[in-house]
Amino acid sequence: MVLKSIELWKKKKRVDLLKNKFGFYDSFNYKEEPDLTATLKRYFPKGIDVYFENAGGKMLEAVLPNMALHGRSFICGMISQYNLEKPDGVQNLFLLITKRVQMEGFILSDHYHLYPKFMEMMKQHFKEGKLVYVEDTVECLESAPAALIGLFTGQNIGRQVVRVAHE
Repeated sequence: MVLKSIELWKKKKRVDLLKNKFGFYDSFNYKEEPDLTATLKRYFPKGIDVYFENAGGKMLEAVLPNMALHGRSFICGMISQYNLEKPDGVQNLFLLITKRVQMEGFILSDHYHLYPKFMEMMKQHFKEGKLVYVEDTVECLESAPAALIGLFTGQNIGRQVVRVAHE
């Protein structure tokens, strides 16, 4: 019973974090939505102009019909493809053509030359209190395997940290 209560709290907390801590106008938990395509239509009635993709699979399949004409999507990952035994594919890629969506892969190493400038900008934002973040911390090295598995099953909220020692 306690574990179920914790899971319900984490689901609610994710939406609350986006709206109240990070300042999003609205949000929803995609894992609780029975029809992602309809949900996206409700939240984005005029279509999605820009989409940052890192999920793939069912999420991308729901996003494509909801993209605005000439929308843009930046792809940095597709966690649905990480399961090598049964990758979750996308069936409606033809919508990229009909909606004239521009989709481009994004790899961090292409932008290493901007790192010094980025760090200066982030230092300034940090000093001014403009950076908002959440860490999900577990204690001791023995917790690391479960924390890693939790990354792929949605157990963590924010950046996952394993504290191996208090110093």
